[in-house]
Amino acid sequence: MLDQKTIEIIKSTVPVLEQHGETITTRFYQLMFGNHPELLNIFNHANQKQGRQQKALAGTVYAAAMYIDNLAAILPVVKQIAHKHRSLGIKPEHYPIVGKHLLMAIKEVLGDAATDEIINAWAEAYNVIADAFISVEAEMYDEAAHQQGGWSGFRSFIVDRKIVESDVITSFYLKPEDHREIAGFTPGQYISLKLEIESETYTHIRQYSLSDAPGKDYYRISVKKEAGTANPDGMVSNYLHDQVNEGDILQVSAPAGDFVLDTNKETPVVLLSGGVGLTPMMSMLKTVVEVQPERKVTFVHAAANSKVHALRNEVEELSALEQVNSFVFYDSPTVEDRLNKRFDVEGFITREWLQDHVSTRDADFYFCGPVPFMKAINRALKDLGVNESRIHFEFFGPKGNLE
Repeated sequence: MLDQKTIEIIKSTVPVLEQHGETITTRFYQLMFGNHPELLNIFNHANQKQGRQQKALAGTVYAAAMYIDNLAAILPVVKQIAHKHRSLGIKPEHYPIVGKHLLMAIKEVLGDAATDEIINAWAEAYNVIADAFISVEAEMYDEAAHQQGGWSGFRSFIVDRKIVESDVITSFYLKPEDHREIAGFTPGQYISLKLEIESETYTHIRQYSLSDAPGKDYYRISVKKEAGTANPDGMVSNYLHDQVNEGDILQVSAPAGDFVLDTNKETPVVLLSGGVGLTPMMSMLKTVVEVQPERKVTFVHAAANSKVHALRNEVEELSALEQVNSFVFYDSPTVEDRLNKRFDVEGFITREWLQDHVSTRDADFYFCGPVPFMKAINRALKDLGVNESRIHFEFFGPKGNLE
C-alpha cells in the first residue's frame, strides 16, 4: 500500500501528465526499444509507428495517477489490457524493464520539475500498479493453460481452409496441428498470431477477432488486406493474404478479450459494424442464433459497397430466421449494387435512422469498426438516451477515445 504522502505526490502530477503524457510515453518507447530491441518481438510495430500505443499508454498512466488511491476504479481497464498482455506473452520479468524506462522518460521530459521526491513516488506507485497487472495476468495465464482444450503460449495450427470473402477480406480456418481439442471462447474474443516473416528481423504478433461461433473444431479469423506494404499493418495483412496458404502452419494464442456478448441476458441485442468490424459481430450473431433462439437480434452492417462486403451470404441465411433482422448500408454503392438492390440504405448509419428502425429502450448495443464510425455510433446512442451500461464496443488495436 502507498502512504498518503506518496498518493498526494502522484496526484499532484496529474496535470503534468495530461499535458506531457504522450511526449513521455513516446520517449519511453524510444528508450526501452533502444536498450531492449528484443521486445520488438512482442510489441505491435504498426501501433508504435502510428502513435496509437503511445497515446494509449499515456491515457493509462494518466488514469493510474488520477485513481492511485482507488485502483479498483480502473480494474476494468487493467483487465482489458491484461487480456492483450496474456495473448502477447507479456511476463512478470518485463515489468521492471518497463518501469525503469518509464521513470527515465519522465525524468528526461520533465527535467528539473521531476524532483527526486516525484521520481521516488512514481517508482513506488509503478510497483503497486505492476503488481496489480501481474496478479490479474497470472490468473489469466493459468486459466488459458488449464481450461479444457487450453494451452500456454503459442500453439501450432494448420490453415485448413482459406476462403476469399470480398476484394479485401479473406477468412482463414485454423485447426490444431496436434489434432487435439481446442479451447472454447466467448463470442467477441480474439486470438493472436505470431508471424515470422522472411526479411523481417523481429516477429510480428497480431490479434484477430474470431468470426465464427464457438464450439467448432476450428477457429476462424477474417482478415482485411490493408493497402500497401510500407506500414507494418499492411505488411502483416498482405503476408497473410499473399503468402499464407492452406496447409501452412501458424502460431496461435488461446482466445482472449473482454469485449464479449453477454448470453446470460435475454434482452434484444443490436450488432452494428463498419467494414472489417463485422468479424466479432458475426461470432455474436451466430452464437445468439445457436444458443438463444428466442432472443431478438438486429444486425446492421455498413460498408463502401458489395465489393468489400464480406460474409454477406452468412448473414442473409440467418436473416431468414424470425429472430434476426438485418440491414445493409453502402456509402459508395456500385451501379450493380443499385440495379440488384444489394443494400437497404445508401449513406451512413445515423441517429435518426436508429431512432426509426431500432428499439433503443431495453436493447444491448455492440459495435465495432473504424474509429470515426464508432464515434458516430457512440454519439448517436447517447443522444438517443441509451444507458452506458448497455453500450459495448471494441477498438482494433490500443484503446482510444470515442468522445
